[in-house]
Amino acid sequence: MVPRMAIFLAGIAAGALTLGARRQNSALAAETKNLQTEFVNLQRQIAAQEAANAERFNRVEKRLEDHATRLADVPSTTQIIGAMEELLSRTLASLDDRLVAHAKSIDTLKTTVSQTDALLGRVLESLDPLELSDDVPGKQEPPLYHRPRA
Repeated sequence: MVPRMAIFLAGIAAGALTLGARRQNSALAAETKNLQTEFVNLQRQIAAQEAANAERFNRVEKRLEDHATRLADVPSTTQIIGAMEELLSRTLASLDDRLVAHAKSIDTLKTTVSQTDALLGRVLESLDPLELSDDVPGKQEPPLYHRPRA
């Protein structure tokens, strides 16, 4: 009977060990399942973060392209200086043209005044013989224009 008892006890020991191993296996399986679930969740979070980063990166690239386009449209300093020089040149040429026109007008006016003075002088000279003499009694009208005689 002792050998049967020993076999029986050995069977109980083997069952206890197997049960402990099964419990460990089921605990490991549950922990493995939890780890797999967490791993899947982390993968989803990483994928969502990567998608958000990609969207931000695309927006930044678009803004950079827009800025590059705007920057290409801005004239360079050399172009601005050239345009200003051209504008100043045209303005000075216009001013010169107006000054020349004014100088011509002044010359024309001088000529006109001088011709008018000469004509007026001739008219006055022609009126001198027509002046009433001082001998005529009762006529004492002052001349309209008194010019000193030389």
